[in-house]
Parts: sequence; C-alpha cells; structure tokens
Amino acid sequence: MQNQAISNLSQLLRSMQAVLEDGVYVYVSVPHNVDTRSLPHLGLFREHEGITLILPEAIAVAHGFEVLFRCAWISLSVHSDLEAVGFTAAFSSALGAQGISCNVIAAAYHDHVFVPYDKAEQALACLQALSAQSP
Repeated sequence: MQNQAISNLSQLLRSMQAVLEDGVYVYVSVPHNVDTRSLPHLGLFREHEGITLILPEAIAVAHGFEVLFRCAWISLSVHSDLEAVGFTAAFSSALGAQGISCNVIAAAYHDHVFVPYDKAEQALACLQALSAQSP
C-alpha cells in the first residue's frame, strides 16, 4: 500500500530524496505511424507533430532515431500529490539557478526529472541540498 500523497510544499521538499537512476536516456520524436508498442520507453506523449518518446539511448541508436536530448533520469522519492502547488517550480528553479535545464514528468506517485547527462551529478547535489535546506 502506498503512503498518503503529500501536498504541503515544505514537507515535499524536506521529504524528497533525489535518486539518480542507472542509464542514459534520450528524447526522440517519431511520426504518428511508427508502432511504439515494442519500444521499451519510459514515457510517451502524442503531439500534433509526432510522438515524443523517452527511452534508453541504446534503443534509440539501434532504431536509428534522431536524439533530441541526451539525459540522466532522477526520481524524486516522495509521494507527491498531483495537485501540490509549487513543488515543480521549487526544484526546477533551484536547478535553473545552477544553469541546469530539466524536463519533468509527474507520475502517479513520484516526479521524475530529466537533466543533461553531463550535469547529472551536479543536479543530484543541487536537489539534495534543496531538500536538506528546506524548513
């Protein structure tokens, strides 16, 4: 059974544990007619222009997909309420202040942050510091 979702911003920041997941991930865009069912993707979003996929770099390379963004995946291990206000803004602002871009996916239980692969350790340290400094 999952814990109760947290919506209080201070509690979210204090409780979040940033975890750097193994691997190199990439964003790619494929046409709508590409069958994505057999691709082991982390994320999929249908836009008017095509289908955006987040998947392991090796899979993208094997399929000849153009890489749009090479990244590391950081999971925030706190059960964040999907209606929580300010959480994404707080951690994305902290990363931005360090010159680190981020792309965020809010899932049912946790937020997942994709940062440039070469800045993964810096991003992890930034998020850990944000949590440690939160009231």
